[in-house]
Amino acid sequence: MDAKAYLFTVTYIAIFANIVISLYGIFVRPSIIKKIIALSIFGDCTFIYAILIGFRKIEPYPTIPVMTVQQPSQEYIKEFVSTAVDPLPPALVLTGVVIGLATMLFLVFLALQAYRVFGTLDIRKIVRMRG
Repeated sequence: MDAKAYLFTVTYIAIFANIVISLYGIFVRPSIIKKIIALSIFGDCTFIYAILIGFRKIEPYPTIPVMTVQQPSQEYIKEFVSTAVDPLPPALVLTGVVIGLATMLFLVFLALQAYRVFGTLDIRKIVRMRG
């Protein structure tokens, strides 16, 4: 196995390990703050995974397309299409980061309100207090 394939394999394993650990934190931990942190890690891991899905291993690296006044040839268009990176995963990740930030701020606001009302951030204690 060459070095690049090994690094991709290690990266995929690390991403999935982080996803499993963050899901454990979301579903098992009683503290609201720990759940919010685990949710943030989960979102970041899914973003990294989406970027890795859109990555293409191209040797040699493609050149930047230069805009000319002439029409490009059919061969140039075919080469560009075969080596171009799919723009959808980075666009989805950018949108997801913005939505994730807004969601995280809302969850932190809810955690602050829960602490003001109940005096704790432990889900088990909050459920007991509410009856």
